[in-house]
Amino acid sequence: MTSTTARTTTPGFRRREDCRLEDLLAVLDEPTDATAFPHADRVEQGVLVYEAASVRALLDVPEAADALRAELAGALADGPGIVVLAGAFEPAVVDRVTAVFEEVIAAEKAAGRTAGDHFAQPGANDRVWNALEKVAVADPDAFVAYYANDLLALAAEAWLGPGYQVTSQVNVVNPGGAGQTVHRDYHLGFQSPEVTGRYPARVHDVSPLLTLQGAVAHCDMPVETGPTLYLPHSQKYAHGYLAYWLEEFQAHFVDHHVQLPLRTGDAVFFNPALFHAAGSNHTTDVRRTANLLQISSAFGRAMETVDRDRVVRAVYPALLAAAEAGMAPAHLDHAVAASAEGYAFPTNLDRDPPLDGMTPASQADHVREALAARLTPAELGARLDAVALAKRSH
Repeated sequence: MTSTTARTTTPGFRRREDCRLEDLLAVLDEPTDATAFPHADRVEQGVLVYEAASVRALLDVPEAADALRAELAGALADGPGIVVLAGAFEPAVVDRVTAVFEEVIAAEKAAGRTAGDHFAQPGANDRVWNALEKVAVADPDAFVAYYANDLLALAAEAWLGPGYQVTSQVNVVNPGGAGQTVHRDYHLGFQSPEVTGRYPARVHDVSPLLTLQGAVAHCDMPVETGPTLYLPHSQKYAHGYLAYWLEEFQAHFVDHHVQLPLRTGDAVFFNPALFHAAGSNHTTDVRRTANLLQISSAFGRAMETVDRDRVVRAVYPALLAAAEAGMAPAHLDHAVAASAEGYAFPTNLDRDPPLDGMTPASQADHVREALAARLTPAELGARLDAVALAKRSH
């Protein structure tokens, strides 16, 4: 992935103070070269648009399909960072799944649930976490018809290769609903700038290779309904995970983003490092509904199965004793990092929502808090029970 790197004051790390708008502008100055993407049907506002019929005509020819995958990967990495597969899903199939979404939303509202959002005010719009599992349980036939989609598989394999895992969250921007602030996506895009700055520069480069972001339009989306806003080519700005928090970068996004209208069944796939945000819905009668696909690499996991809960319960008395004996906090933290799960995801965002930030507390966070408060093993055990329950998918 090509990138423009601003001044780096600490070797191997990127800092917010090194983020300069002129460096982003230098990246954005490169136009989308249609000749580099010969299978695209057209370029709209710098975004590559592929018609589903044109793409499907290539899939039965192995050499042509491989060339297309390479082209899509190049578009996501070194091109505009975003592609539209127009007409990727049959509208009738989409409508059937939309009906399931609406049933889930109604049931969760009746149960008093208000789903949080990462980059918008909680409760402002409708959100369904883990929609993939909920659709599978509610209407297995609709699930199969929907996720048997060949163009979804094409995009996922182009960016991630085989063995990928699909997750899905529904976002409904209601009439009059406000959109999101500009951001990048999971993994590093869901961390605070303070946390992001602790990760080496190479992790900033690797993070977008671990997931593919997608969105399927579940209704017609003229611009006034608030389809997602994008800044093509912004995924190539090396300091972007730190920069999108800064006011001058946010202001530039507001003034220079692009916004493509979509029709029911259109699918958008984009590099998670692309600057983007859900738009505001200026209509009075359209519930702008999108199925947000977050597709993960097969390689984003450890080689061995480790029961971290069991490990933590076993070593916590020893950690507590070491703390009481005066072990340096930094050394204690090393032991916690080796024993406890230090990442908040995956989790059940219905029960463990990002209401006060972008990420819930990790198991390691709970252990650190327990050590600081000198909780007993039994008290920590009760917390771990609650954490385990919150992470269950149902």
